[in-house]
Amino acid sequence: MTKYFRITGYYPKEDICFIMDSNGMFDKLWQFSAFVISKGCKVLEVSTDEKFIDINIEKAEEDNEHVILRACSKGGPKYVDKTIAGVIFKAIEIERKQYISN
Repeated sequence: MTKYFRITGYYPKEDICFIMDSNGMFDKLWQFSAFVISKGCKVLEVSTDEKFIDINIEKAEEDNEHVILRACSKGGPKYVDKTIAGVIFKAIEIERKQYISN
């Protein structure tokens, strides 16, 4: 069974926020988090595919060898309120600059 994880992070050295997915490269969410931290990034939010809400980023295809950069933006994280079906959620807003797929 493939494990699908999503991390929202911040790379302070270059002042860049990002959303990154893993669909099969890691067995546990903490392994993905440790990988991101090992690259000098700060982990802002973590989730499995059962818990995150897809608003404008579709799930990536299974890939056992790569993490997938889904969105990135210059600057620090911007927290916003989003209302979906009458429920208010806190979200991190990242302008989608590029989409990478294999």
